[in-house]
This record gives sequence, structure tokens and C-alpha cells, in this order.
Amino acid sequence: MTTFERDATSLRLPWPFTGRQDELELIRGSVAGGRHGIVVTGPAGRGKTRLVTEAVRGTDCARATGTPETRDLPFAAFAHLLPDTVSLHRAVQLLSGVRLLLLDDAHLLDDASAALVHQLAVHGRTRLLVVATEGARAPGAITRLWTGELLPRLDLEPLPREETAQLLAAGAGGLEALTVNRLHRLCQGDLRLLRELVGAVREQGLLSRVPDSGEWEWRGPVPVTATVRERLADLLDRTGPGERATLDRLAFGEPLPVDADTLDLDALEVLEADGLVHIDDHGTASLAHPLHGPVLRSVAGRLRARRLARTPSDRTAALETETANLARAIAETDVRAVPAPVGEWLVTEGIGIPAPHAAVRARFARLRGQLREAASWAREGLRTTPEDHPCHLELALSTAQSGDAGRVVAEGGDVQRVAARVGGSGSVNRGDLARVATQADGSGVVTADGGDPEPAVARGGDPEPAVARGGDPETAVTPTGGQPSAGPAGRPGPSAADSGAPAASSAGPAGRPGPSAADSGAPAASVAGSAGRPGPSAADSGTSAASAAGSAGRPGPSAADSGTSADSAAGPAGRPALPAADSGTLTPPSAGAATWWAAARGDLGAALDAVGAEPYDAVRLGAPERAAGRLTGVFAAHADALAQGDGPALDRAARTLEERGFLLFAAEAYAQAAQAHRDPGAARTSRTRSVALARRCQGARTPALAGLVLGELTARQRQIVTLAAAGLTNRQIAEKLTLSVRTVGNHLYGAYTRLGASDRDALPCLVELPEAQPA
Repeated sequence: MTTFERDATSLRLPWPFTGRQDELELIRGSVAGGRHGIVVTGPAGRGKTRLVTEAVRGTDCARATGTPETRDLPFAAFAHLLPDTVSLHRAVQLLSGVRLLLLDDAHLLDDASAALVHQLAVHGRTRLLVVATEGARAPGAITRLWTGELLPRLDLEPLPREETAQLLAAGAGGLEALTVNRLHRLCQGDLRLLRELVGAVREQGLLSRVPDSGEWEWRGPVPVTATVRERLADLLDRTGPGERATLDRLAFGEPLPVDADTLDLDALEVLEADGLVHIDDHGTASLAHPLHGPVLRSVAGRLRARRLARTPSDRTAALETETANLARAIAETDVRAVPAPVGEWLVTEGIGIPAPHAAVRARFARLRGQLREAASWAREGLRTTPEDHPCHLELALSTAQSGDAGRVVAEGGDVQRVAARVGGSGSVNRGDLARVATQADGSGVVTADGGDPEPAVARGGDPEPAVARGGDPETAVTPTGGQPSAGPAGRPGPSAADSGAPAASSAGPAGRPGPSAADSGAPAASVAGSAGRPGPSAADSGTSAASAAGSAGRPGPSAADSGTSADSAAGPAGRPALPAADSGTLTPPSAGAATWWAAARGDLGAALDAVGAEPYDAVRLGAPERAAGRLTGVFAAHADALAQGDGPALDRAARTLEERGFLLFAAEAYAQAAQAHRDPGAARTSRTRSVALARRCQGARTPALAGLVLGELTARQRQIVTLAAAGLTNRQIAEKLTLSVRTVGNHLYGAYTRLGASDRDALPCLVELPEAQPA
């Protein structure tokens, strides 16, 4: 249920309450039954008050709030509940009859009020819901509520990216994926700041419509409103010697090495002590909050910005390093998050990125299950190169596997009939997506003329990857050159300080070393395709030798050149790298557009016929026999487990896929395990994990996930229900599937009975992923 409450600071209604379902249920359970209550803590702006307000909505609840102005007045927060003069003993007696008491901003309570709350918790007759801001000085009687174990404490975490996207969709309309990522990164869980930024961006006309889409995008500088200035006053008002100059230097070039030639060390020490600058273990300095850099760049004058910023050519090396790192991660089938801030900075500032880099970013995002983000990256590449086929392909693949595919089909985007051109603005219409599908064979390779793709062997590709041949797994991914990268005329490549943007670490993800010259060239072996077929050439993989290597034929920079040591390349949260031998035994699958557009139409037979050289697609579509002997590593384990109907083995394969970052593949494996398990409890656990992962995949809709909802239907019924839910009439479905209208109607009637639906209007709701339930 969506609820609203008037925002006291404006005439606008606040955004609807979205997400936080687990926390909401925990709070409700803590103030129900024989429980005594709970303390909710978190930084300012985290949404604590809104959460507890939703938790007690509809209940008989007394409220009290602490304020800084009344901290010296005894029982000031309870003035509306107690008589004028009252002792602590009498106050406890009077409030012991209150069933539920909500204390907001408890860290601002006066000492008498804090002692009263503590005594109420000790007596246990009144259920207490206490809210306090983390990091603020609070009365000892309040902190002892949780340190003394009188009440449990819930430390509110930042809203996850998926729930942030839901909140923005509900409160701000449809924003495209890269804009959602930017807002989530800038706000770091501060929901008040999130709303302030969205309002400022909208009021200043900084949102623009994504062509042929109902979504909006934000490119350009961060609007520095009065609220933003107030929040960042400690940053913008620095007056110490060298402090503002040091901050500006970091804003235009972070991370920077800590040395006297680059930064003012005395000023840096003061800024670190004040929490404005972070120094990592490898001696590099960066701004402490993601919002600091954009705001400092926004308020810098034009001349100052021109002096501090670097030229586009200076940013080339850092961007090439990011491209090589992403390609290397794909080749090693380890698509856990890879820091790539330069490409993000270029896009958010509205500068644009080369199509080869965009195609690699799109593929990396798609393999991670971030389908809407993949489509956004592909569109960015098409802005600069409208006819770039790898970007077209990635856009087609990400759309075909998402919920948008049903709308494309419903709008008549039949892949056999629609052919349209892409405008110079980078707009891509529904027909363009279908056109790419018809130009792609099973390997996902798009030809320039729409005819048969040139075989990989003819392009110089090895017809059999080293791993598939039984060779050393390392040879497919291990650098062969050990020389440091050089810049033009033999000079060392530029460092991170010279990038003119947030510099990319050239070290690989999860502790892998940065790519050497051999890797940065993105040879076929380093961006291998799925097992049993050669890796795509530069054009097919979305990167060329020029995109992964330095300009003028120079190799991409090494870790030393980028200003970051190779040792700093540990994975997120310090995770160790996966064993190199194991990573080499897996080769990344690259789905064929024709396969997935056929699946989006509900024609699984045509989808399987189009699989061709992509055996893992057959596994994902539920036909592992077509991939027998053609896969290696976890993909082979997935295929074998599905062929044998082995639920526990499917669970193990899903866990490995999830560990490597393939969230969509893992969700599909868990969904298949849910149907294979004979134990109802194990099936319920697999189903819950599948739903949880699928909800992180940005609207993914594939046949395996459809089984979570439509598992009780026959294959033909699922096919027809999927098309009907997308908006097709019975006659349109009959024409697509070569059936009679009567047969379609009969299948729908049988599906209504099994699903408990009364008519087709309920189908769109029924095919949505269910809520994840505790296992």
C-alpha cells in the first residue's frame, strides 16, 4: 500500500514509502506481542523517521520528539503527556499505561526525559520505539538502552541500489540506469539529499528524455543548491593555507599519490583529520565523499577549471586501461565489480565515451545481470558512433532479456519485419533492436551488411580456445609481455594525476594484476567466446586494439603508470582473487540476439534452433542436451546438473555463478533447481534465492525466471500467457505461433484456471516476480 504524509518543509507531497520491507517487518515484530521495543539508529537522512512512522501507522501510539532548543528543560519532550510539575517517579507511573511510545531524535532529549525513557525500558510495561542519529552525542541513559541490552538495536544500512531505483521510479518517474547509479553514488543513502538533488535537477531543466523511451537522463554538472551548500559548508568554506587548493586538485584528478610535488602535505593532513580526505593503504589520496568532487568542480570558475582539468588526450590512457581491465575480467569469467570511474565521469559530465569502451561496458554489465545499465551504456556508444554494431548488439541483447522485450513485441517489433535507421542523436527505436537480431547469428556476431557473418577463423581467430583444446588455462588470460607501458616517443604513460578525471586503477578486479601490453591489445584469446568456439575479434568484442592500447600504437598503461600500484588492485572489500587456474577453465558465454528475441516472442523452439555456437544459451533455455560436451567449468557443471535433474548440483553451480558476479545466470540456475528438487524445503530455498537475485537484475525476464511464476503451466500455456501479458490479442498470438484463435483461447482458459485469474487483465501482475520469502 502506498501512503503519503505532508512534507513540512514544502507544499509537495513526499515520495511514497518504498523498500525496507525486512526492516519494516522487524520493527513491527519488535513492538508486537510480548516484545519490549527496539532502538533504530543511523546517520541523518537515512530515512529512520519515515520507516518507524510506517511501522506504527494505524496503531495507538504516543509520540515524543527531542529538540536541541529544549535540552535544558526537564521533561520538555513529554510536555504534552505529563503535568506541569512532575517527579521522575510520577512520570514513570503516568506513562506506564501507554501501550506504545515512539521517541524520535532521542539523542536530543534532555537528561530528565532520557532518564524517564530508560526507566520505562527497565519496567517493561510500555513498548518503546526509539530513534537516534548515529554519531551524534546522546545522553548516557539513551545509549544504555542498547549497550545495557534493554532493547535490541537496528542500525539502518543505506538503501540498496535496487531499492533506490524503486524509490526513484515511484517518486521521480522513470530515470534511466546510469542516472540512477549516479544519484545512488552521490547520495550514499541520504534520502533527503536524494530528493533535494532530484528536485533541483528537475527544476533547472537538466533532465532530458531518452530517445524512443519513457525514461529521463541527467548529464552535466551537479546543481549546487542552498541545501547542498549548507550540507557541504565544511568543505566549501575551508580557509586554511593550501586547503582549498588541495581539495580542488583532488576534485579534478583523484586519486592522487601523496607526495610533496603533487599535494600540500600539511593541508592534506588537516583535511584527513577533518574527515574530508581519505588516504588508502597504498598512499593515494581521494575525497572522502562521492559528492565532494562534483560539487567542487561545479563551483570552480571557468579559468580555474581550465587550469586544473586535463585535455581529452590526457584522459585517453586511463580510459584505455579501464577498457582493458573490463575485457580482462570478462575473459577470466569473473565479472565482480571492477572500479571504472573515468568512463562514468565522462558520461555524467556529458562529454561522451568512445563506442568500443561503451560496448565493453555494456557487455560487462549484461553479464552481471544489470540489463538496464547495459542498455544505457550501449546507447552512450551509439551517441558517438550511431552505426556501431557491437553497441547495437548489446542493446538488442539486454532488451531481449528484460521486461522491455514484451513491450517491443507488443508494439509490433517483429524481428523479421522491422528495419529502421539510427539517428545521429544516438536514438534507437524498437525496430532497430529487432534489426540487429536478424543480422546476428547464434554467436552474437553482427555483420556490417546484414549478411552471413565472416567466420572467426577467416578473421585470424583461433578456431579452438586454449582451454577447450585442453591446454594450459593460463594461456588464454595471462599477460605475455612484462615491459612497462610507454607513452608517445618512448616516454612513460601518463599517471592518474594526468587523467583530468577520477583516475582508473589499472590493476585488474579482485586482486588480479593490471593488464600488460599483451592484454591491452584485446586479442581474440584474451576476450574469448564461449567454450568450443573462437573468441570474437576486436569488432565483435566491442573493443579494438586502439581502444585497449595507447594511442599511436602504444600499449595501455601498467599499474605503475596509472599512479596506482598493482598491490592496490584487491577486489571489492578486500576479497581475494579467484584462483587463476580455475578462472582460466571457464570461458564467458555471449548470447545470440536472435536466440533471445525468439525467446522474448515466446517461441522457444525458434530460440533453441538459433542457439548455434552458443551452447550455454541452450542450458539457460532448459535444453542442456544441446550443450553436451561443449562447455567447461561451472557452465559445464550447470549443464550436467540440469540434464540429470540434480537439484543440489544446480544449487552449487548457482552459488559459483553468483560468486563470480553472474547474477542473472545464478538466478536462472536457482530457478531450475527449484523445479528439480524433490525436497519441498530445498525447493523453497532455491526459489527464494532465485527471486532475490532476479530482483537485482533490473527487470530481467527470461524463460527460466518465468518458471518461478508460471511453473504450473504447460510450455505452450507459458508461451501464450507471456504474449498475452505483453498486450497481444488472441488473433495476434495465433498469427505469431501459427495456431488457431480458438486454440489460443483454450490455452488461456486453462491457464486462468491454474493461475486463479479471472481474465487477461490480471496476467501482467501474475507474471511479475513474486516477493522473496524467508527460506
